[in-house]
Amino acid sequence: MSKASPQLPVAGQMPRRVYINDVSMRDGLQIEPIFVPTERKIALINNISRTGVAKIETTSFTSPKAIPALRDAEDVMKGIERAPGVQYVVLVPNMRGAERALACDVDEINLVMSASETHNLANLRMTRSQSMRELARIIAHAGGRVATNVSISTCFGCPMEGEVDPQEVLRLGDFFADHGASGISLADTTGMANPAQVLQLCSGLAQRWPDMALTLHFHNTRGMGLANVMAGLSTGIVRYDASLAGLGGCPFAPGATGNICTEDLAHMLESMGIDTGIDLDRLIFCAHEMAETVGHDVPGQVMKAGRWNKRFPCPPDLEQVRERALSRDAA
Repeated sequence: MSKASPQLPVAGQMPRRVYINDVSMRDGLQIEPIFVPTERKIALINNISRTGVAKIETTSFTSPKAIPALRDAEDVMKGIERAPGVQYVVLVPNMRGAERALACDVDEINLVMSASETHNLANLRMTRSQSMRELARIIAHAGGRVATNVSISTCFGCPMEGEVDPQEVLRLGDFFADHGASGISLADTTGMANPAQVLQLCSGLAQRWPDMALTLHFHNTRGMGLANVMAGLSTGIVRYDASLAGLGGCPFAPGATGNICTEDLAHMLESMGIDTGIDLDRLIFCAHEMAETVGHDVPGQVMKAGRWNKRFPCPPDLEQVRERALSRDAA
């Protein structure tokens, strides 16, 4: 991949349609110290289903000991009301998780490994080579029954190793493309990416992997999440993960904070005239519900400030101020 300085995105390169996947029910809740009751999770998912998001990552079929907050995965999947046009995705770490997910008739299984060897060992207790073999086996086992997406973590940097070679990311993506994955997500697990880096890694990926759905997964740890989305859009990638109210973070990644915020992302795109298919008012309502559920302050901005075009009443003494200002001209 060329090291030449990438060109900054321009408005003419922006797509007309973007698809937003909400991951708050998995990526958001997995790091919360409380256990959200199953009935509450189901109600939240049902409400998110009515907002127009493309996908909802509903839960994770992982060990209850590893992620106790998501120990009710089967009950959640069996209890939700599925909305037409929405795909219900679950995270699957291994074959056992895949079997559980397939039994619940999910629409897509999201497999995960890291571009960083250190993070892969810390997060999954496997080397990258072991993860590649395991995920290839799961893709083959799924056999087209459900879509299989592979999320590659730490694509833009590892909190323990530092820089990650883009060629390693491409090598992993090529491997899963060759083994029949239906999609690839490139994840900035701890918010280390910058827009120039996103442009460099993502330019040309749609041509490199033409048969796969490409998704970008950014965290806002250092305040560059939406800027990185802009860079990704300019490369032609139109699918983005985000989390209601800005919740999220990886338990196995030091310094990780929330994902980019679903309603903030939808608001930015709507303000730019880009269609997301989302009812923003309903999405903001869901963000408030999520904040109430976790019971603490959340990073989301639009849910607090309102839309960009929200108007406030003028000061009650505005006319008097105007008269005093004009009287100075007369004097």
